[in-house]
Amino acid sequence: MCVDNDSRPPITPIAGGSAGGRDLRLTSADGTRSMAYSARAATPSGAGMVVIPDVRGLHQYYKDLADRFSEVGVDSVAIDFFARTAPSDDRGDKFDFMAQVPQTKPDQLQADIAAAVAHLRGADGGQVRSVFCVGFCFGGALSYLQAASGLGYAGVIGFYGWPLGLKRWPDRPRPIDAVSRYKSPVLSLFGGADEGIPQKDVDEFDAACKKANVKHDSTVYPGAPHSFFDRKYAEFKDASADAWKRVQSFVSQNTKR
Repeated sequence: MCVDNDSRPPITPIAGGSAGGRDLRLTSADGTRSMAYSARAATPSGAGMVVIPDVRGLHQYYKDLADRFSEVGVDSVAIDFFARTAPSDDRGDKFDFMAQVPQTKPDQLQADIAAAVAHLRGADGGQVRSVFCVGFCFGGALSYLQAASGLGYAGVIGFYGWPLGLKRWPDRPRPIDAVSRYKSPVLSLFGGADEGIPQKDVDEFDAACKKANVKHDSTVYPGAPHSFFDRKYAEFKDASADAWKRVQSFVSQNTKR
């Protein structure tokens, strides 16, 4: 798990930057209607962001993050994974997410992400020119895989995503195996004290990207743990601030003008 129930993004809200957020349902190719949260920018930049959560699904943390993106001009939509299996829409502290994650299937997750991309490109989502995605942990691995999805991303971002695959679920696709098919630049953000993603894994992923001529900007924050991007981790506020700055720069540099 990346976020606790009371976790929130370590980003100061910007008053007046958002045109508002709302809960909605996205319809995937198989007809599944999934929970999502859409946040529109008051002054759109032309960029759109799919926010791919960790194993918690559509937790309030990710809704708030969509709001923070909208405040800096990026129309955003945060998604959920569990419409096909969860007994309710509750993603609070009583939600047994770890019982749900093994029931997800890669093709269904991809269909749900594709629905989010279609939303951003449609009128309700802002008709964005450049689509990005950002994922965390479980969602970070999914975010990396989007570079090979054929959905035409302008860039993909992983916060402590598993570049060599999800060790708890080794049957899932491994981002490193798809690098030769990546069609967009990649931004990676890792904690140096993350025992689950050692430096050798980071180096191996970076080497694979270089070999495939994939633009890959990777930063490891010394001493920072897995899920450092959390406002409760006051001791890692500098790492969080730098990570947010890098995300904004990456989006700005890769957005069509």
